[in-house]
Amino acid sequence: MARRIGRSPFWQETIGFLLAKYVRFVQVTSRLTTVPANLDKAMAGEAPIICAMWHGQHLMMSFAWPDTIDRFAALISRHEDAGAQAIALEHLGVTPVRGSGGPADRSRYKGGAPAMRELLRQLESGASVAMTADVPKVARVCGLGIVALAKLSGRPIVPTAVVTSRRIQFNSWDRASIGLPFSRAVVYAAEVVRVAPDADDAAMEAARLAVQRGLDEAHAKAYAMVGAVDPGAHLRTA
Repeated sequence: MARRIGRSPFWQETIGFLLAKYVRFVQVTSRLTTVPANLDKAMAGEAPIICAMWHGQHLMMSFAWPDTIDRFAALISRHEDAGAQAIALEHLGVTPVRGSGGPADRSRYKGGAPAMRELLRQLESGASVAMTADVPKVARVCGLGIVALAKLSGRPIVPTAVVTSRRIQFNSWDRASIGLPFSRAVVYAAEVVRVAPDADDAAMEAARLAVQRGLDEAHAKAYAMVGAVDPGAHLRTA
């Protein structure tokens, strides 16, 4: 019963609104450091970008939007339990794209093909997009979906992590966390990964590994900057 109530439109809207307000409160009360130091300038010539993240960073990733990027969309699960997160993103000024970051060769996987088309449309319109690089339940292993999006769109991938010194850490499969107010916050953008429009299988695999390494680097260094160790560093099993 409680689960059904939590999925009702009223409660999802309420929870989403409160989540967005909370994230904004954490953002305005935290002292932010970015890597590179002038993130706005660094991203100005790259936009629109594909902002890569590991699972569990959807809400915190709103910290990372550079001022020079005025429109963002984010891929988020079609699962009913993600409804409140999608509403929170809307309140944070981000367009949610409901779908899956599943394997690129399974076009019918949980709405993957329609989501890919919408992400491409968003990029073509000038909006940057954010999406998880790891597929659901396979933590810290980059899938080919984000690489396929970069190949089809011609836009660069920026592996990114957002970490706060004070946070609630969940013991979930992806080690998701959400920041607490009055923290030191770090947004770490690793080296840009580019995928050529004629990339073959070997080049796609090389790009996939580059994104994976970039996200590992971003998380390790961001956590180190707040005096902590990445709690998800040991999760890779493949």
